[in-house]
Amino acid sequence: VQLQASGGGLVQAGGSLRLSCAASGSIFSINAMGWYRQAPGKQRELVAAITSGGSPNVADSVKGRFTISRDNAKNTVYLQMNSLKPEDTAVYYCKAVSPNFTAWGQGTLVTVSS
Repeated sequence: VQLQASGGGLVQAGGSLRLSCAASGSIFSINAMGWYRQAPGKQRELVAAITSGGSPNVADSVKGRFTISRDNAKNTVYLQMNSLKPEDTAVYYCKAVSPNFTAWGQGTLVTVSS
């Protein structure tokens, strides 16, 4: 499975961005997809994940501001990020999980200026 992430960029605090992660290859076995982020000097952390059935799991730190969704027809997962804060600045990584593998995308940088 290959994951192509896109949508990062520079935005002012309070603004919005939408990240996309398109999966290709052996996608039929993917159980869940999600977004993680890693800020400078910090560990990678879960932001949000969604199962193949559409059940979301969103980190408390972004709950109410970020929404994860998936379009199974397009094999794509989205992360809608609203009310962005400077502390949301990080490289965001897409992840796909199946019984046979875990795949990571290349990361996309989100920078939120104050």
